[in-house]
Amino acid sequence: MRVRVTTTALGITAALLAVPACSTGTKPDTAPSARTGKPADAAQRTAMLSSAALETRLLDEGDLGSGYLRKPEPPAQHDDVTVIGCPALSELGGSAATGGALTFPRKAKASFTYAGSSSSEISEELYSDSANKLSDGIGRIFDAMTGCPTYQVVAGGTAIDMASEKLPAPHQLGDEQWSQLLTFSAGRRSTVVKQTAIRDGSLLLIVSGSPALVDRHLEKALAKAERVG
Repeated sequence: MRVRVTTTALGITAALLAVPACSTGTKPDTAPSARTGKPADAAQRTAMLSSAALETRLLDEGDLGSGYLRKPEPPAQHDDVTVIGCPALSELGGSAATGGALTFPRKAKASFTYAGSSSSEISEELYSDSANKLSDGIGRIFDAMTGCPTYQVVAGGTAIDMASEKLPAPHQLGDEQWSQLLTFSAGRRSTVVKQTAIRDGSLLLIVSGSPALVDRHLEKALAKAERVG
């Protein structure tokens, strides 16, 4: 397997969340909104956005408040990566298990540190595609990861022990939701990362990072991602 690997837990989390964009079922795009209970405008909910449009809908420092600093995207690196102890994740293929990002072509991403601390980070990813493709793609990878309570990732010769726990998802947001808690352990250091994904129509939002920061900014991120105009 070949993959871009970064040194932070968030980088490894993003690396683990790659999945082929494919569809195996049919799901209506005009389901009632989970927040309002009213049918959303079908054209608005099914319209696919370009990467440039998604970029404008990402949170920025002004949205997050004082103390946040946007991180520059790291240069591309490729190290050999092996997933041990999670057959379901390995069966999805090399890019699915350890790729750099979800493979949907329309995407945007931003990462921030809070108060200059590398242990307090938050990352936001936005994707746009058909509801079926978004649902199938993110659903399969979350099912695989939460189906393995413990496994190991060996990246560039470094062994990282992983523990995953499925969390209750915020069902009042969006059409579909997924959430998990990941613990990365290497040597004597451990990092806990919360990851929540929400699909609303043709938009997929993934927020990852320190659990408190994810909880604090999730609804704000979704509101900005869904804005009209």
